[in-house]
Parts: sequence; structure tokens; C-alpha cells
Amino acid sequence: MRMQRLAMACVVAAGAWSATASAQSTRPATFDLWAAGKATFGVFVPDENPAPRGPNRGPAVYTAAGGAKLAANPLIDFVFLNLEGHYDRNAVMAISEGLGKKGTPGRKLMLVRIPPMVEAGPADTLVRIKEILAMGADGVTLPHIENLDQGRQAISLFADARANVWSAANPTGNVVAMLMLEDPLAAAGAKDIADIGGYSVLACGIGSLTGALKGDRVAAEKLNQEILGETRRVKLVNMITANEKDVAQRVKEGFLGLLVPNDAVITAGRAAAGR
Repeated sequence: MRMQRLAMACVVAAGAWSATASAQSTRPATFDLWAAGKATFGVFVPDENPAPRGPNRGPAVYTAAGGAKLAANPLIDFVFLNLEGHYDRNAVMAISEGLGKKGTPGRKLMLVRIPPMVEAGPADTLVRIKEILAMGADGVTLPHIENLDQGRQAISLFADARANVWSAANPTGNVVAMLMLEDPLAAAGAKDIADIGGYSVLACGIGSLTGALKGDRVAAEKLNQEILGETRRVKLVNMITANEKDVAQRVKEGFLGLLVPNDAVITAGRAAAGR
């Protein structure tokens, strides 16, 4: 009887391990690369509106065909759908459909940036987080977090959405919760915001921060490096844009998520990261 119980316990344990391993294997590889401290490379989902840029251009256009094109690019680790200026659930659905069914091996990680919580309000932000994840995206980016209280509230929304948020403390999670600090006061409070815990990515929106500092790129970069230091201290991922001139440097500095403009920059970044 004792041997039977022991055998049964082994079967149960093996089944639990197998289920955990299976769940992890269906996640985008980006999670495992981040866990291993490896830099990953993504692109902004391109706007397919054919009209020339200008005041009368009209809204951005995103299609499943555009998502499928990104899915076919073997160099890309993740895609970043920027809906900060105008939330469009149809865009989320289209790109997610183009990338392929969530859980399909090899699927790109999909992040969606939505309007700031301070503008949309917590209730609408929660609705958006829920539906974005339900439509197959892997994570949501909340821009313009202004202070510690907003950071805490933002993270609580992911808990309210019952998201299994990936972090160093929860390595089997499958949702990316990302916060962005984009003004001087918020950046100055990066230590406390980093210490909240329970989320995946903390990033400096260096373009917006530079604008808030009246174009002082040196001051913005100083705050950017301070935020990077805090993320490395608490094992959060840090994301930033990069180009052909600075991608190798950004990899060397320790940024794990790099948003780049084209395949050539990804290739250079991968070489710098030893990938």
C-alpha cells in the first residue's frame, strides 16, 4: 500500500510538472529570454493607412495581414501596438489574429500601449486591460504613470483583471504588465515605483521625458539610467527605443527590451547580445 501511494504521488507530481512545463512552453519565447537576462528585440506595429502624413490623414489602420507579416519575420521577438493616442479594440483583434492563435509555439509576444490611466480613468483602463488580454495580446503598457499611488493603482488593475503577471517572483506568469515613467517627478520616484513589485516592465519614455525637460536630452538620459539601475536592482525588465547608432550600447547597458526600426538594427543588436 505504501508503495502504491508513493507511486501515485510520483504520478501526480510528474503531472503537475508536465502541466507547468507545458504552460511555459506555450508562452512566447520572450519570457524565457528575459528570465535568462537576454536582450530581446521588437518593433512598433506599422500603421497601414496609405494616406500621406498630415492633419487630414485620418486614423491609423491595422490589419490581420499586417500582423501576419510581422509573425513571419524570424528576427522579431515582440511587437508593440501603440494605441496611446486613440484606443481601438478592432486594431488589437486584427493584429492578434494576424500573429496567430495565442499559445501557438513560436508566436510573437504582443504588447498594447493604451491611453494613460490618468486620462481614461481606472474603470475604463480595467475594461481595456481585460479585453486586450481576452483578444490574445500578452501584455498591456500603461504610459505616463505620474507617482507612486498611480503605480500602485495601475498594478492593482492587473490583479482585478485576474492576470497571471510574469515577474522574477512569478516566473510562470504569462502576462506582461508594463509601466512607463515620462515626466521628471515620476522618474525621480523610480525607486519607490520599482519596489511596488507584482509587475514585469518599468521603462522611461525618454522622448516624452526629454520634451518635459524642454529638450534637455542629457538630463533625460541621466534619469533614464537611474530608472535602468532601479529595474536591474529589483529584476524588472527595462524597455527602450534604439537605432543603428546606439543599439549595441543599449544592450551593453542592460536593457532587455529594445524597440527598433528595422531588421538591420535587430541583427546588430542580436550580435551584441550574443544571440
